[in-house]
Amino acid sequence: MKKVFLALLLTPFISVGQNSAQVIPLWENGAPGFENLSQEKEEAEDYWVKNIHNPSITAYFPASGKSNGTAVLIFPGGGHRLLVIDAEGTHAQEHLNKFGITAFVLKYRLAREPNSLYEVGVHAKEDAQRAMRLIRKNAEKWGLDKEKIGIMGFSAGGEVANWIAYDDGTLVMNAIDEIDNENYKPDFQILIYPGPLGVPTSVHASAPPTFALAANDDECCSQPVFDILKAYRKANAHIEAHFYSKGGHGFNMGYRSDLNTISHWPARLEDWLVDFGYGTTPK
Repeated sequence: MKKVFLALLLTPFISVGQNSAQVIPLWENGAPGFENLSQEKEEAEDYWVKNIHNPSITAYFPASGKSNGTAVLIFPGGGHRLLVIDAEGTHAQEHLNKFGITAFVLKYRLAREPNSLYEVGVHAKEDAQRAMRLIRKNAEKWGLDKEKIGIMGFSAGGEVANWIAYDDGTLVMNAIDEIDNENYKPDFQILIYPGPLGVPTSVHASAPPTFALAANDDECCSQPVFDILKAYRKANAHIEAHFYSKGGHGFNMGYRSDLNTISHWPARLEDWLVDFGYGTTPK
């Protein structure tokens, strides 16, 4: 265990605006069963990153004195072929940081990348479970409330969220160390035009409080929001869902949209975060 925490302390920092970002591998020696690939370089260009063989989280902390103890683990989309790392990763964390929330962006393994060695619903799920456990294990060190750690998924990243949100959070796919004793179930979740994989037909009343949205003309990902809404309503679980008349798919944080409804959707999330006690209204 000393080696694990030494690795966390020695991971590099990169400058992101006024904040510092810490890159933290999920496993010290690489993903279980794929350790021999851990030194392969990622490929990145413009807005995306792929060829991920050493999955990691990048931690973004609010400005000094602004943290409220809440954390969100972000799963960018990209069809499991690549990760839209800026528009559905760093742009999202910038927004969350404004509300006192510590954000972590997960680089998970991609099952649909050409010649991929990974399986849909298996390895990205394992990465998400491990990332949540890693955050909870280090919650005290990072000033986080272990009962206010949520997830946020865009498109295919919403599928990753679905894969870990609805069970008891104790499954261990490949136990390595004490980190795997932590629970990975999120305390809340944010689903932005989530994909159809992993959508539950039913949920327990204790399912994580959920904020979800999609555009009605999104042929891929409006139905999953509707189905999740139905399951939550039947269980009398907490959910807030927004359906926009138009906007299509992949509008990210709304910055590039000409539609007022889409460009302002983050304000609806802000209201929800504050109402549920996860966010702090900026002064």
